[in-house]
Amino acid sequence: MDTPLFLKACLIGLSIAAPVGPIGLLCIQRTLQHGARTGFASGLGAAAADACYGAIGALGITSLTRAFTALTLPLTLVGGAMLIWMGIGMLRSKPPAAAAEVKHGSHASAFASVFALTLTNPMTILSFVAVFAVLGQGQTSSISQAALMVGGIFTGSAFWWLGLACGVAAGRHHLKPPYLRYLGQTAGLLLIGFACWQLISLVA
Repeated sequence: MDTPLFLKACLIGLSIAAPVGPIGLLCIQRTLQHGARTGFASGLGAAAADACYGAIGALGITSLTRAFTALTLPLTLVGGAMLIWMGIGMLRSKPPAAAAEVKHGSHASAFASVFALTLTNPMTILSFVAVFAVLGQGQTSSISQAALMVGGIFTGSAFWWLGLACGVAAGRHHLKPPYLRYLGQTAGLLLIGFACWQLISLVA
C-alpha cells in the first residue's frame, strides 16, 4: 500500500471536513439531542459524500465536474430548502428531560439526510479538484491509487466526525436541559441563516 498517498488523502478529507459549517452544526445538534452514535452517523454521511466527490476529483472525470457545475442552481435550491427544513425541525425539537438522557434517533436517517445535503453542494467537488491540482494528485495513474485516495479521504473525514461527536457527547453531561434547548434553537437559526445566505448568493 502506498502509505504516503493514503496519509495525504486522509489529510485532504480532514481539511475538507474540519471547517465549521451547517454539517458541523447538524452533527453537534444531533449529538446533543440523540447521542454520539447519531451524531457520528450524520458525520459519516458527509464523509461518504466527500468520498464520492473525491473519487471524481481523483479520477479527473471532467464531464461529471462540468455536469455538477451546470446544476449549481437546482442543487443550491434543494440544499437551501433542506437546510431550512432541518433548521425548523431544530427550533421545534425539545431536549431530553435530563442531560444524561438522549432521544434515540435513526442512524440510517441521520446518515442519509447529511449525505444528500452534502451532495447538493456543487462547490465541494471544486474544492477537491483544486486541492488535487495543488498537490499534483489529479487524474491518478491507476484505479488502485484512486481507490486508495478515496479510502483515505473517507477515513480522514470520518476521523474528524468521530472526534467531534465524542467530544460533544462528553461535554453534554454538564449541560442542563434549558441550555440544551437554547443550543438547539441557536443551531436551528444558524442553519436557516446558512440557507438564506446560500440562496441570496444565487442572485448576488
